[in-house]
Amino acid sequence: MPIALDTLRSAAGIRIAIDRGGTFCDVFATFAHHPPVILKVLSVDAAYPDAPTEAIRRVLEIGYDSPIPRGELLDVSGVEVIRMGTTVATNGTLPLIHSPPCLLSLCFRDLLHIGNQSRPDLFDLSAKRPGVLYEKVIEIKERVLLADVYTMEGLPVVIGTSGERIQVEHVPDTGECRKHLKSFYDDGFRSLAISFLHSYTYPKHEILVADIAREVGFTHVSLSSQLSPMIRIVPRANSAAADAYLTPELQKYLQGFQKSFKNLRPRMLQFMQSDGGLVNAESFSGLRAILSGPAGGVVGIAKTCWDEKLQVPLIGFDMGGTSTDVSRFDGKFEHLMESTTAGVTIQSPQLDINTVAAGGGSLLLWQNGLLKVGPQSAGASPGPACYRKGGPLTTTDANVFLGRLLPAHFPRIFGPNENQSLDADVVKEKFTALAKQISTDTGVQKTAEEIALGFLTVATEAMCLPIRAISEARGYDPSSHHLAVFGGAGGQSACDVAATLDMSRILIHKSSAILSAFGLAKAELVDESQESFAIIADDSSSDLLCSRLAVLRVRSEGRLIAQGFTKSQISSTSYLNMRYDGSDATLMIAVEPSHDFVQAFKAKHHQEFGFSLEGRSVWVDDLRVRVSGVQDDGRDASHEALDDQISRLKMAPLTPTPFEKSKVYFGSTGWTDTGVYKLGQLMPGSVVRGPAVIIDATQTIVAAPSAVAMVLDDHVVLDIDLQNVDSEGKMVHPLRVDPIRLSVFGHRFMSIAEQMGRTLQKTSVSVNIKERLDFSCALFDPDGRLVANAPHVPAMLGSMQFAVRWQHEYWKGRLHDGDVILSNSAVSGGVHLPDITVVTPRHHADVGGQTPGSMPPFSKTIYDEGASILTFKVVSAGKYNEDELIRLLVEEPLKYPGGKGTRTLKDNLSDINAQIAATYKGVRLVKNLVSKYTLPVVQMYMYAIQTTAEEAVRQLLRNFSKKHSGKALVAFDRMDDGSPIALRIDIDSESGSATFDFTGTGPEVYGNWNAPRAIVNSSIIYSLRCLLASDIPLNQGCMTPINVVIPDGCFLKPSADAAVCAGNVLTSQRLTDVVLRAFEACAASQGCMNNLTFGYDAEVTASGEKKSFGFYETIAGGGGAGPGWHGTSGVHTHMTNTRITDPEIMERRYPVILRRFSLRPNSGGKGQYHGGDGVVRDIEFRREVQCSILSERRVYQPYGLMGGDPGALGVNLWISKDAQGQERALSIGGKNTALMAKGDRIVIMTPGGGGYGVSSE
Repeated sequence: MPIALDTLRSAAGIRIAIDRGGTFCDVFATFAHHPPVILKVLSVDAAYPDAPTEAIRRVLEIGYDSPIPRGELLDVSGVEVIRMGTTVATNGTLPLIHSPPCLLSLCFRDLLHIGNQSRPDLFDLSAKRPGVLYEKVIEIKERVLLADVYTMEGLPVVIGTSGERIQVEHVPDTGECRKHLKSFYDDGFRSLAISFLHSYTYPKHEILVADIAREVGFTHVSLSSQLSPMIRIVPRANSAAADAYLTPELQKYLQGFQKSFKNLRPRMLQFMQSDGGLVNAESFSGLRAILSGPAGGVVGIAKTCWDEKLQVPLIGFDMGGTSTDVSRFDGKFEHLMESTTAGVTIQSPQLDINTVAAGGGSLLLWQNGLLKVGPQSAGASPGPACYRKGGPLTTTDANVFLGRLLPAHFPRIFGPNENQSLDADVVKEKFTALAKQISTDTGVQKTAEEIALGFLTVATEAMCLPIRAISEARGYDPSSHHLAVFGGAGGQSACDVAATLDMSRILIHKSSAILSAFGLAKAELVDESQESFAIIADDSSSDLLCSRLAVLRVRSEGRLIAQGFTKSQISSTSYLNMRYDGSDATLMIAVEPSHDFVQAFKAKHHQEFGFSLEGRSVWVDDLRVRVSGVQDDGRDASHEALDDQISRLKMAPLTPTPFEKSKVYFGSTGWTDTGVYKLGQLMPGSVVRGPAVIIDATQTIVAAPSAVAMVLDDHVVLDIDLQNVDSEGKMVHPLRVDPIRLSVFGHRFMSIAEQMGRTLQKTSVSVNIKERLDFSCALFDPDGRLVANAPHVPAMLGSMQFAVRWQHEYWKGRLHDGDVILSNSAVSGGVHLPDITVVTPRHHADVGGQTPGSMPPFSKTIYDEGASILTFKVVSAGKYNEDELIRLLVEEPLKYPGGKGTRTLKDNLSDINAQIAATYKGVRLVKNLVSKYTLPVVQMYMYAIQTTAEEAVRQLLRNFSKKHSGKALVAFDRMDDGSPIALRIDIDSESGSATFDFTGTGPEVYGNWNAPRAIVNSSIIYSLRCLLASDIPLNQGCMTPINVVIPDGCFLKPSADAAVCAGNVLTSQRLTDVVLRAFEACAASQGCMNNLTFGYDAEVTASGEKKSFGFYETIAGGGGAGPGWHGTSGVHTHMTNTRITDPEIMERRYPVILRRFSLRPNSGGKGQYHGGDGVVRDIEFRREVQCSILSERRVYQPYGLMGGDPGALGVNLWISKDAQGQERALSIGGKNTALMAKGDRIVIMTPGGGGYGVSSE
């Protein structure tokens, strides 16, 4: 039925904001002459084809005061603006959509498949990784070279857009490009992504190919140089692929969406981007839409909960059904320029939002003696048990059971026919049964209520982890923030989360259940301009930087003015992406022309990372300008500041009466008569003392007994009396382990190790820590036994305890508060010299020795490998002993024949300081635990958590013994020199203990692949953890049932002077393969880390400065196949998971050209399940360097299992040219070193993985 013209005129000015989520579309609409309207519409419903269209129809019915039939074109003449946030792009990154783009990349066709070579799940034997966002790749012969330091003879030098010197080696052949593109076009491809090396500074070749593609007929072309003009080819190429993958689908949806309306005007339809700004529909891209929905929530808390007068920073807490998003706001939006979503790392401005898989639908499990919450979710169907569809127990069920959700006040939309109430009875039955099971398993009697509350406590711990990541890990104390809560489930957990983090105030907007939609309504239109610009930031470059920023600002302002904004409605912020010279850790610094750029960067760097690098230049990598347009519609009444409202309220509070009482369970009081209040009936000025439950149509707020709720005009404010919060410490019986508290302590211990790791990564300097993540952090009990080990590098997982226990015994009675011990010797429990242990060990790129990188292929004694430190108090009673540390690193190695000190002293010292900072972080966190729970209780749970891991391993071994009818498990393999590794595993089926007997293993070798006992331990503990295939605490308990027998004199028990540097990187991999072979778990993986090092000793530069460097990397290979899975190609497996340096960073920082980095086709073994392929890495040197390789599986192939074929052997080649330019390829074997000349290449072809099962081919 047509709407009358008079009705349309009177209804003019409708503004609609819609947040389209996975379950609901939340709607917030305002009218010129009508109160705002809030709606929740199911995102998927058979009654209508599109939820946002249905939402607009319902709003228009209210605005026009007239029914509008479904299916009729919606007349939006009376609508001023429609704003949307959507999950279309986010959901699109998970399954493949209809028309994946093809990706253009020079010779690195497999670059995005390999990525950074790490695997997301350390203990997943299949090493599965997220898929790529493209279907086909075209290889284009195209190449530009950086020429700031080294140049290629005969090629002209040009200046790139960043100011860097460039040489063009190969221009794309336009004929070849056209032929390839036409072929793909004929195959049905219409969307294309283009990404070439160094296109961030030289985009001409991308533009050239894009023009050809459009001529051929491609309808969408994404250029990495335009979307993300920033260094790092992998995330930039991912960004182009994501845009080409998502934008056509998004635009297709928008075209269909707009067909539902008539009288739709230009720029009426606006969409939220991941950066918290709006754009018009025609400018909306998939790349910038990935966090479109969550971004609205961050804008929502900024617009509703930020108190400009008080300026207390906010932690945003958005708890939904499957996950919880957290954010931070301190008066300005914090943007990340690089982020990972669904396993894909991209470069694009995004609000800093952290997510944890814990929400209302998270599954509650009793597993391996611990309470587990998530990450699996019950989803919308079957949903929680209370939904009456046979679902499992979830967090929502725990809240129902404990009286925190009231079924009587929920709509009757549950059950098979969606006409029943929430089912509290089935929830009670399930928790009662679970409590009985837990009591039987543990011998500790627990009530159903205690179990349900325990699960909520564990969920709280999980949700606090991302909050700590965005606050403590970046130098902010969460207790100095207010908690801004939104999302349907947030109000039930708010008090628990705040109390756990010592946050005293919670802010909940009355529209918190639809706050993302509310944020959309209040957001601003934005336009951004960005360009790469490499220059040292100092006084001489200040004017140039300001002028370039001004150009970008005028460009963006012009685009907003073209959309109807006036100059007075526009504001702008300028940014410089800055870093220290020699570092890749960049910070986006907001600056003003009058500010000191460098000082602003140094202040932010010190606040973020805890240190400054004095004497180092500061570089600018990128320029960015963000321009916002504000249109005031006059509907935002100026509200009194929140703090002023609270102060006024306290002077004359109102005391409302609850409309009913209900029983609610709290830890300190048990079942408690609790007042229930309807939010809509509470007048501003009302004060409700906890315990209380406050409800409205879209949310439930639980005020704990220690909380006071104050009702303001638009908010509910909860103040927590932290002195009277239920003290968990008081509830813990010091002489008896409680299974609930054990689960909580498991989270706390692991959180400490993870926070130590974040501290180490952020305060370190070297590429090895910051980029490659070659470190590990752990927590130990008073006896030096491993309690919690953050899953960083597997080779360090079980080895640290040997170093810690050796130092514990050596210094017993002589350690004092403020002491820090440093060691790297294999004699004192180390694994190899580059792994320096300062309670938290990590890998240093160079500690001296015969070759750069401290991994000499031909080392025969420990003294050939660099500085060996048995034990040293690097900090004694709080005093840092730097002079002695320098002597040990530089001078001590010179006392031995051929010995050399470290080549990277500055990095060594900086990184050791970072390790010390990480240990101090751990000490502070442990002290906090002790102050809360007492020392005896903390120590009791340190031992108890080990018992939990022990029992899980014992049960695993019992199961294997039963499977193999009690027979011994046997495996055998050989190192490439022929040294045998023999293993026999005898399992006691009753006790679940086992003996791992390596009798028959070869003698100590006159080489460097001897492996200390710590390495054997790491290989066993890693293998057992993988075999468990469930999440258990990784600690010494895993090894308690294991007796390891290693014969004296074998290379797994070397003498004190034996060379061991390759034991950690090579033998550890071969040991792991042998252990897994004994259990018949999977075929062999590449059995190697392919350790490549190159560099040169100190040289005197023209300025008189001594300069040297050492580069170190490990290279991916093929994963072994197993029962039910193919091996993964181009991935790090088993005992390492370090990342590889981005090609553009590598070529900028080191004298190399990366000629090839690709998968090695057909190198994986065939089988029912084929092994993964290795990789080919071809590096050309631009100056003379010493290059060394340490590798295995160059003689004995990675074995197949159950009839599968072996993987291909690895190959190492030295490519040189003679005087006539003829190439010469020399095989240099598995372990070698050579002085390579300018123009020489090292080619590493890594082994493939073995196949599993008999091939059908």
